[in-house]
Amino acid sequence: MHVILVPVADRPECANALRAAFALGKHVGASVSGCHIRPHRHVEVSLSMAFADAAWRKRSTKTASKNARKLYGQIAEHNGYDFIRRPRATPGAMWSERVGSPGIVLSIVGPVSDLIVVSRPARRGGIADMFMSAALLESRCPVLILPTSGRKTLGKNVCIAWNQSSEAAIAVKAAMPLLERAEKVTIVSCGPEHHIGPKAAQLAGYLAHRGIKSKRVKTRGSDVEAELLASYKEADADLLIAGAYSRNRWREKIFGGMTEFLIRKARIPVLMRHH
Repeated sequence: MHVILVPVADRPECANALRAAFALGKHVGASVSGCHIRPHRHVEVSLSMAFADAAWRKRSTKTASKNARKLYGQIAEHNGYDFIRRPRATPGAMWSERVGSPGIVLSIVGPVSDLIVVSRPARRGGIADMFMSAALLESRCPVLILPTSGRKTLGKNVCIAWNQSSEAAIAVKAAMPLLERAEKVTIVSCGPEHHIGPKAAQLAGYLAHRGIKSKRVKTRGSDVEAELLASYKEADADLLIAGAYSRNRWREKIFGGMTEFLIRKARIPVLMRHH
């Protein structure tokens, strides 16, 4: 992991995301790229995001980029990061400003980043929700979604939500730099493993090939959300790795599902990768 990207505005949730990003950056030896995205008045938006987009444009004042840059600089300096203008092999703090919609900008800068860090939206349909959705659905990059109040440590004790899906496998591979540095890894599978795909024991074997020891926890699967959170808390974990939208994402938005539960209701740090 070499580049951690954070969309930055002068907002408390962005400060939380930046602090976590720099802490992770020091943990894995990565640069942290702060990106302030400014709206363009002629950019078209989808109807589902029209309200959030209008609110974002209204709050994007002439001083928004200056304030965002100041916030980024303060947190970078506090974490001992030097500012760099060009990419380099050793960690540094990079800053950029781009004009466009979050979806378009993150579809451009996301694929050339290793991780995007955002904070969980306080409500559905707002500005933070628009940025989180763009990061998760458009960036083709792993996304770390943080609760509004984060823990001091992140990635020391990791849980993997395993359901035999390709989405979960992709998330695990994306999080490998964190798993290799974790002190404890717990694989949680809820219910019988009767789908086509690797079982939890096979995942544990794959991790062992990379020198990662893991513990397996199996629950009944009668209440997957509650059982997963209980296992996470029992393991005293500080990060959950999970696949995003194993089912159709529009179906999950309407009828509910694990992804929607994790990004909307679970108050824990979650690393996801959608493809």
